[in-house]
Amino acid sequence: MIRRKNIIKIAIDSPAAAGAGTLAKLLSKHYNLFHLDTGKIYRFIAYLKIKFPNKFSQNFLKSKIKSLKTKDLASKTLLSNNVSYEASLISKKKSIRKIVHSFQLNFAYNPPKKYKGSCLDGRDITYKIIPDADFKFYITANIKTRALRRFKELRKQNKKISYNEVLKSIKNRDKNDLNRKISPLKKTKDSLLINTTNLTKRACFLKIKKIIDKKLDINGNL
Repeated sequence: MIRRKNIIKIAIDSPAAAGAGTLAKLLSKHYNLFHLDTGKIYRFIAYLKIKFPNKFSQNFLKSKIKSLKTKDLASKTLLSNNVSYEASLISKKKSIRKIVHSFQLNFAYNPPKKYKGSCLDGRDITYKIIPDADFKFYITANIKTRALRRFKELRKQNKKISYNEVLKSIKNRDKNDLNRKISPLKKTKDSLLINTTNLTKRACFLKIKKIIDKKLDINGNL
């Protein structure tokens, strides 16, 4: 695997709806980094399994991942509760994680040349995908806050769902993410904990930016 030298690598882990994806996008835009929401890859696979149950296989999946573009991960369809729950089950499978792993590594260590580096968020980024990341963060928030955020997000898409249904889904997702045997969600000792429960998106961004800027020179390089 090709590894670009002197690039900025940011690794972010978090439970569902803690705000990691939003922060990763803001950081990526500010520092000109390639952003990859790794959780969306598993959501994409879950969507494929739901939509193509009879075609779903290792070869089918490999071909889809090989041709996968980041814009494919932006579909609002991937945010549904059914896709979310299926993704938490799929992510437990070693064979699927192996396929996704190489895809993640490529973008982490060899982002397109127009970017100064990469910023990945997910569940096992800080210790499995980019263990040598320059910056590691664990983003969290209390479960009711996370459920409310996801509920509002889904309602904006005119999804007919109750807050209690979303809360139950988040609880199930947490249980699966934290307890799976392969690459479970966990905070590493060298990851900085950021609790977003009582912080705005802007406040969270500025808090992390301050930490990152301390290690960068005036040109925004390490």
